[in-house]
Amino acid sequence: MEAFLAIRGARTLGLRMERAQANAMALALRLEGHPGVTRVLYPGLESHPTHANAAAFMCGYGAMMSFETTGSGNRASAVCERVELINHATSLGGIESTMERRAVIPGQETIPPTLIRFSVGCEDVDDLWADLDQALTIE
Repeated sequence: MEAFLAIRGARTLGLRMERAQANAMALALRLEGHPGVTRVLYPGLESHPTHANAAAFMCGYGAMMSFETTGSGNRASAVCERVELINHATSLGGIESTMERRAVIPGQETIPPTLIRFSVGCEDVDDLWADLDQALTIE
């Protein structure tokens, strides 16, 4: 059964990665301009310090990114709790989007408290953006 599931997943891996990477790029660009975000870390962005290197050797920029929220770690936690479509979880690599705050895990204290790690999935990009925007727009 495991071999069957692995083969079945491998058949659609290219399509899933295309979609996830396209979603990640679109969301990174939108997050860069959001007033609730201070920094976006995604190698596909020209603002990323290693963008030129990534562009030279990568076919796409992946579906993982990080971003920092304005305010405190409590605000970043509130963003993670307010998302509805995006799962607040550690799991990576599925077709669904997930996010988490690594700074709350013991031993990860050197990570900025406002940093959110975001694994972008295959959902509709406008639905993902609506979810992120409402979560980041905390009064």
